[in-house]
Amino acid sequence: MNNIILFAILSLSAIGATAAIILYFVAQKFKVIEDPRIDLVAEVLPGANCGGCGFAGCRAFAENMVHTGTLEGFACPVGGNDAMSQVAKILGLEAAETEPKVAVVRCNGTFTNAPKKISYDGPATCAFANNLYSGESGCPYGCLGLGDCVVSCKFGAMYLDEISGLPVVVEEKCVSCGACVKACPRSIIEIRNQGKKSRRIYVCCINKEKGAPAKKNCEVACIGCGKCVKVCPFDAIELKNNLAYIDFEKCKLCRKCVPECPTGSILEINFPSKKPTTEEQVQEPKTTASTKILS
Repeated sequence: MNNIILFAILSLSAIGATAAIILYFVAQKFKVIEDPRIDLVAEVLPGANCGGCGFAGCRAFAENMVHTGTLEGFACPVGGNDAMSQVAKILGLEAAETEPKVAVVRCNGTFTNAPKKISYDGPATCAFANNLYSGESGCPYGCLGLGDCVVSCKFGAMYLDEISGLPVVVEEKCVSCGACVKACPRSIIEIRNQGKKSRRIYVCCINKEKGAPAKKNCEVACIGCGKCVKVCPFDAIELKNNLAYIDFEKCKLCRKCVPECPTGSILEINFPSKKPTTEEQVQEPKTTASTKILS
């Protein structure tokens, strides 16, 4: 009996030892030695894990940069040029400077510009409402105003304005991670260049309907008239599917298109007020004098 027990113990020990040896050689054969630079790169990244870089998180972003061996096509929206400059030093590479960007809400369908025609009573998410109806104003392209974009923002850079009914971007907090862009089922939010002195010009509408239906649902809708396209000296405006679009890479912020828009759908942000022209200065006193005579 004792011999049987001893034999069993020895057999199991031999099997265990053999398995351990096999596992050791297999582990040595297939082991992956991680590049120590991955940890160094991950440490200089902001750790927001927002996904704005196109990867699952900062760690995955670091791994891909190290393994690729180039920084071309890589950008950290949260850390910006400073973070990428530190990464470049660690990897012995050069990082190209990128223009600061910011999220832009391309819809101006406020309660005033696009009055309600119906009232929505359902789950308070844009994703659900988008599958259910066109919107309270009737515009099938406009903002639904239920704040999915606000909820998606990890940086507190968006809020829903109660007066206008539209989301507002807090420019100082926006890191252009693109989470709000993904959250919007109607794609009204775009990441654009922040612009020099935070000045931007863009068509604040994405309605692709023809002029009459678009104007019926929103007073400031783009009607696809093409006047802005004709006056742009830089070919920065394209008219497609009844909708004008200003390419922020080509736009030189000359503002010539703004007064040409008959509906006011082109917005100019953070510009100083234009000084009246000589002609306007001459005409103004005449109008005032005429008014006094009539009174």
